[in-house]
Order: sequence, then C-alpha cells, then structure tokens
Amino acid sequence: MAQRDDDEYEPVFKKSTWGTNRYVYNPNNPVGIVLIILSVVFALVMMFLMKEGKGPFEPPKETPWSPPINDSPAYPWDGEHRATPSGGTTPTPRPTT
Repeated sequence: MAQRDDDEYEPVFKKSTWGTNRYVYNPNNPVGIVLIILSVVFALVMMFLMKEGKGPFEPPKETPWSPPINDSPAYPWDGEHRATPSGGTTPTPRPTT
C-alpha cells in the first residue's frame, strides 16, 4: 500500500506496526526486500562461523614458549644448579656519595 495517492512511492523504511517508534525494512520496496534478505544471510553466516569456530571466532593458535628453555643455557633454572653471581646470601651495601 502506497503512502501517497499521487505516485507509487514506497519508502525503504517504515514505522513498525507493533506500537513502537522504531523503523523497519519495508518489504514493498525492492531495496527493502534486498536489505531483509542480506540481513538474514549475514546472520546465518555469522552463526555458522561461531558454531565452527572459524573466521573472527577462531581461537588463537598456541605459540610455543619463547625462547624454549632447552635452547638457551643462560637461564639458571635449566637444570644446572649454580651459585648466584654475588656468591653470598646477604645483599652488598650501596656505596655512599
């Protein structure tokens, strides 16, 4: 049903008939029906991607420990028990100026 009697103009959006002040796509307008179809297709594709865990919903890939402990012997926890560089258990006092 056209809004105006003088032409066949149908708006892309029309007020909702459910008593709210929202606007909805107008299926009587060709652009409105295309927007309805695209919205449904978009929602279905997003739901499929969520279910399958793909695209932006793909979990992050696990990265190995960087650097691996066995590759760098500079760490004190690599299996060798060495003394600390200071050699003592008490901290050295700071020099006063």
